[in-house]
Amino acid sequence: MTLTLAQAALYTGALFVLFLTPGPVWLALMARTLAHGMGAVLPLILGVALGDMAWSLLAVLGLSWVVQTYGGLMVLLRWLAVAVFALMGVMLIRHAEKGIEADSRLNRPGHWAGFFAGLAAILANPKAILFYMGMLPGFFDLTALTAADIAAIAGISMGVPIIGNLVFASFVDRARRLISSPGALATTNRIAGGLLILVAVIIALT
Repeated sequence: MTLTLAQAALYTGALFVLFLTPGPVWLALMARTLAHGMGAVLPLILGVALGDMAWSLLAVLGLSWVVQTYGGLMVLLRWLAVAVFALMGVMLIRHAEKGIEADSRLNRPGHWAGFFAGLAAILANPKAILFYMGMLPGFFDLTALTAADIAAIAGISMGVPIIGNLVFASFVDRARRLISSPGALATTNRIAGGLLILVAVIIALT
């Protein structure tokens, strides 16, 4: 296994910052928890986590093949990661006061409906694969990854949204007040945007 603790910690932190950015899945978690209880929100959380894991695996395997086939791309991909994080951070800060649009499809009753809604929320989002493809080269040397490394990356990609969404759902009443307050939402977006820019700086300097 070639992954260092520092690499894993930085990657985990970046995923957590992205989780803190309010979005439609947050609203779906709130709605399902309030309407049907914690039991109903677990399938949605699992679906979202499996989707994140799938995108991370596709990104690692696809980018590893590209890097091995076309040498010298690691530096370019690394700076692409810097640009992705910086751009995401700037856009969050610029649009910090923009509201969140709820997707009613994410709140259909039933365990299977919740699971597939969570899975679709990630797999149907083209930004997800662009995020992972732009992010992973900034954290890991894709030419040196072993099977254990890939498994660890997939585990982190799945574990962060599971833990984050479980904690979020358990504090749904407090989260509801946060989401419904435009001022609190804007503050959250600005903080998350600043942290994403900080991640970009760290990648650029390391």
